[in-house]
Amino acid sequence: MTSAPLPALPYALIATDLDGTLLRAGDTVSARSYAALATARAAGAQHIVVTGRPVPQVRHVLDGLGYTGLAVCGQGAQVYDAAAGTLLHSVSMDWELAEVALGKIEAEIGEVYAAVNQEGVDAEMLIGPGYRMWHPHLPTVRVHRRADLWAAPINKVLLQHPELDDDELTRVARGVVGHLVNVTMAGEHTVELQPPGIDKASGLARAAAVLGVPAESTIAFGDMPNDVPMFAWAAHGVAMANAHRELVAVADEVTLSNEEDGIAVVLERLFA
Repeated sequence: MTSAPLPALPYALIATDLDGTLLRAGDTVSARSYAALATARAAGAQHIVVTGRPVPQVRHVLDGLGYTGLAVCGQGAQVYDAAAGTLLHSVSMDWELAEVALGKIEAEIGEVYAAVNQEGVDAEMLIGPGYRMWHPHLPTVRVHRRADLWAAPINKVLLQHPELDDDELTRVARGVVGHLVNVTMAGEHTVELQPPGIDKASGLARAAAVLGVPAESTIAFGDMPNDVPMFAWAAHGVAMANAHRELVAVADEVTLSNEEDGIAVVLERLFA
């Protein structure tokens, strides 16, 4: 007597953003979301975190999840092996390119405030003059001069403007330096510059290749414009109810908010 074949997985890879998507306030994951991910893994699917945060700002979340897989960090610049505590891949940003980009943006709209994420698993986030850190629970080091931001290799630059909102700052920066760097809005008060070709799609594609999972077997969850490339790469993109309108416009589906366990709602339906 032969056993019946196992049902095909709805998706073999579940890619989740963190802030505004999987995480609730205080960098926490609800018991329901944790259980839904566990059920999907038990069925044979793999879960991969894809976040704009660099490795040093995400390890405490991964540890809390008991996460031992690969994670795409730094807006796609880093592929991190959580079990080994090492970077499998990392792309740095040339500081002279960053200086040129900042100069061109400031020539258009006046002074901007800048911060950087340094390269490496134990690197620091440096905050330049005027920059306001909206996530005080994340460790930062304030420097007194912009030149001090380039003291060590970096993987991205974060921008703020004293008057322009995130959407307008992103629009202007793309218009001025979009041919030189990748400009993305990653969250509230978080407009970022990275090397060309670096985004969540490039990082996820690299990590998925290591895992042996193709795009057509991937479902992705997100909430901000920096998730747009990831949605374009994955077979199915799910925006949270709290998502930015730019992401909702390209989503295949909209679920409940991160505070209402929107990821769990979808996974429970798919992996029941």
